[in-house]
Amino acid sequence: MSAQSRILIIDDDSNVLEVLNARLLSAGYVVQKASDAAEAIDMLTKKMPDLVISDVKMPGMDGMALLDKIKERYPGLPVIFLTAYGNVSEAVHAVKTGAVDYLEKPFNGHDLVEKIEDVLNACSLDDHPDSGGAAVEDGFYWGDSREMKKLYDLVRRVARSEVNVMILGESGVGKERIADLIHKKGPRKKKPFVVVDCGSTANGLLETELFGHAKGSFTHAIRDKKGLIEAADRGTLFLDEVGNVSAEMQTRLLRFMEERKIRRIGTLDAIPVDCRVISATNSDLVQAINKGEFRQDLYYRLRGVTIKIPALRERKRDIPKLARFFVSEYCKAHGLEKVALPKETIDCLCDYNWPGNVRELKNALEAGIVLCRDRVLKPADLQFCELTPGVPDDPAEEASFSIEESEKNMIIRALKQTRGVQKHAADLMGISRRAIHYKIKKYGINVSQIR
Repeated sequence: MSAQSRILIIDDDSNVLEVLNARLLSAGYVVQKASDAAEAIDMLTKKMPDLVISDVKMPGMDGMALLDKIKERYPGLPVIFLTAYGNVSEAVHAVKTGAVDYLEKPFNGHDLVEKIEDVLNACSLDDHPDSGGAAVEDGFYWGDSREMKKLYDLVRRVARSEVNVMILGESGVGKERIADLIHKKGPRKKKPFVVVDCGSTANGLLETELFGHAKGSFTHAIRDKKGLIEAADRGTLFLDEVGNVSAEMQTRLLRFMEERKIRRIGTLDAIPVDCRVISATNSDLVQAINKGEFRQDLYYRLRGVTIKIPALRERKRDIPKLARFFVSEYCKAHGLEKVALPKETIDCLCDYNWPGNVRELKNALEAGIVLCRDRVLKPADLQFCELTPGVPDDPAEEASFSIEESEKNMIIRALKQTRGVQKHAADLMGISRRAIHYKIKKYGINVSQIR
């Protein structure tokens, strides 16, 4: 960010203008002031600023109408809105429409300058990834389809703000990748990105995972444990498959979203947590609300901006380039000779429905490379399966299966994080070494393979 970046500030309140002017001048910016939208448009025709800061509610032309004019005449010019608490919904709508962010009044001067710097530094993100090939950014695979270009533009704009985001899409479309990308391109990129797998973590374990616990709060709790919400302080909390959360946990999550404080299990002390919340689900939460299975108030707290990732079958024009990219990357990673994809194989890939989306495409191609002969991947080498592996039929057995699988996965994650050191993994989970030894043996976890 250049110390001489030019900022245009617009507000019908002269006191707010003077406060903004003084704060921005002290931060080294060149400042232009306008008392209404008409004056601001006149200034834009004479001297183009690097960024616009505008009030939402103004007499005559309001902030939203001004945004429309800016988008029409000066595409790419970033706009930050100032809004009173009661008009936050309008500011969120503005972010969806094209503004890069908003700030509530009364605002903190340091937060404002930090937000401006993040926006100006992010301007290099305006270009879409190279459409000449299957572009990859932070592990997410883009394509040339109109749907993905619209998605990229929305993600780029939303990433610059601090608004909560709800990501919708089928399993395998890359919801976690999008969440990670939003974090890395946002103002909290230098802080933690914490993933909570609400789908595979049983409710009995999810509470301690999210909120942590105090020493002695339950058997094997031999020390205090920080929860994942607390670990996301100043960063981003990603709630994957949030639609699977129980009614009790929904209540606790709502309380956190409203108060921005948590209490560890077994304590009464409230711990303040400042984090951006991104959630994802492949279920229909509106239908769940109508059935009384999901809280409407929590839904609206989570759904600041909604991002829908299209299924692979909805953007089939991307499949040929994606397929060639995956094959090339797999061969490079494993030191293999180049594998050819003939037209009949590409046609076969494009004809398939891909219920598992991009993840299934990637896995099918990697398996096909292993099976193919003469370095040519033919349709016969592809193994498609539209069936989901079965789970236990008995409800009690299924519940037990879910809890045990969740606990096993938690232990494996802790061991991976501590490079197989069981003592450190036990400390991370907040349980005793004796307990983790027992559970490793119980679940048949091969620690030597995790190191």
